Amino acid sequence: MEWVNETVVREFVFIGFSSLARLQQLLFVVFLLLYLFTLGTNAIIISTIVLDRALHTPMYFFLAVLSCSETCYTFVIVPKMLVNLLAQKKTISFLGCATQMFSFLFLGCSHSFLLAAMGYDRYVAICNPLRYTVLMGHRVCMGLLAAACACGFTVAQIITSLIFHLPFHSSNHLHHFFCDISPVLKLASHHTHFNQIVIFMFCMLVLVIPLLLIFVSYIHIISTILQFPSTLGRHKAFSTCASHLITVTIHYGCASFIYLRPKSNYSSGQDALISVSYTILTPLFNPMIYSLRNKEFKSALHRVVGKTISLPQH
Repeated sequence: MEWVNETVVREFVFIGFSSLARLQQLLFVVFLLLYLFTLGTNAIIISTIVLDRALHTPMYFFLAVLSCSETCYTFVIVPKMLVNLLAQKKTISFLGCATQMFSFLFLGCSHSFLLAAMGYDRYVAICNPLRYTVLMGHRVCMGLLAAACACGFTVAQIITSLIFHLPFHSSNHLHHFFCDISPVLKLASHHTHFNQIVIFMFCMLVLVIPLLLIFVSYIHIISTILQFPSTLGRHKAFSTCASHLITVTIHYGCASFIYLRPKSNYSSGQDALISVSYTILTPLFNPMIYSLRNKEFKSALHRVVGKTISLPQH
């Protein structure tokens, strides 16, 4: 019998920013400021929606969930990345890596289906305004949220299990700054072809199915808007959908580039660059795109701030 001297990998070493060793302190400061600004911005959005009754509508319910999702997404990845920028030993345990991967996949997949639910909300608001309160009642909103989370949990569980049940005996140097699918899968010792195919299929389903639902919703939305008699009405309707379309474009554009392109085109440097924007900048800009373009939200924010300032006087 031939014995092979193989050591089981018990931890991974992040080397995503190793080529920028002299800039790591600067990157730490920049990423920390962006992280704190993201937390602050999303906290303001969530608290404004919760405190102002005028915003207790399905659209703002989903916006609050989106902000919460973006906050959790950054919390899963950014704190560990900040620690590693300053630490000499940039490691994560095997279990910690699996937990991080499951968490960001759960949030990312749920985010895809959440965007589809938001597209359905816009469809009902524009195409069936008289039945909006019935078709988008509290139970429906909670059902859509539960379905998005269930889909995200299922896909995250399957992909994480497929990857971390593989043998890891060779290198433990992870060419990334967090435990993403492709960098971890590259470190698996063997028998990864079947797993790669299944993972690719699940990634495609998570991206394609919600995108098709959004596409169908907007076909009906656009055809309805074009029938509006006034130019002002058409402009107002299109403006309510613009924020959602921008968010959809950013989310699916980044996700498709990372998870659906051929393996031959894989580049750890490109993925790290896209992932920085995906994990730090997108969670900051997405809720702001919705809120800063929205006069109703800005009015509600002024009311909440005014009430907060006047409280000490009573």
